[in-house]
Amino acid sequence: MGDLLKGKRGLVMGVANDRSIAWGIAKAAAAEGAELAFSYQGEAFGKRVEPLAASVGSDFLLDVDVTDDGTLDAAFAAISGRWGRLDFLVHAIAFSNKDELTGRFMNTSRANFKRSLEISCYSLIEVARRAHPLMAPGSSIITLTYGGSNRVTPFYNVMGVAKAALESSVRYLANDLGPDGIRVNAISPGPMKTLAGAAIGGARKTYRHTEANAPLRANATLEAIGGTACWLLSDWAACTTGEVVMVDGGYHVLGMPQSENL
Repeated sequence: MGDLLKGKRGLVMGVANDRSIAWGIAKAAAAEGAELAFSYQGEAFGKRVEPLAASVGSDFLLDVDVTDDGTLDAAFAAISGRWGRLDFLVHAIAFSNKDELTGRFMNTSRANFKRSLEISCYSLIEVARRAHPLMAPGSSIITLTYGGSNRVTPFYNVMGVAKAALESSVRYLANDLGPDGIRVNAISPGPMKTLAGAAIGGARKTYRHTEANAPLRANATLEAIGGTACWLLSDWAACTTGEVVMVDGGYHVLGMPQSENL
């Protein structure tokens, strides 16, 4: 147990199971002394999240559908009623129809484009707007992105566009909330063996490729991402906002694969 986040209270959105990046962040934050609330969507995910939350001493669970204003309003009203404040928020929510993450990007349907952008990007704006009144100077918001936002990545398609919009939203929110002392940043891990990652076509090949070619010859771990998140949520990152922090073994610096893999 550390005390980097001792006395801070935060909401973690997007835990699906114990391999979720959001769970890696939550576990690290709890180990650093944070008090946590968790959101989930629907009874099935609630049953998965409840024992994980209990393992870090939390009984504060909120059923939230980010496309439903009523559930969002109720969740932040509950936080206000119970805590009266919110020191940090972790946004780890994204969605696309799996069937549209194959084939050509230009065949993306209008319906899936709109839904992907709404859930993967606009939801950050929705939660930031509601979190803002509960946040004091020194508070922090973080979200999760991926390198497919600015470089074409096989099988990523509309999610690349959604993540590009998300990263731009991080910058605009950082500028909006900066005068109030609230920081907004994103973490960009490489490929991860998560429920969300498994939905991407060719996930295993992508994972092996980045592991073989990243300068560190390794993909990110939940522990590494959790540690980075704790820094961004802590007072040590007091002057860092509007950033996309890469946690991908250095893969993003490459122009080509390593010579032995050409």
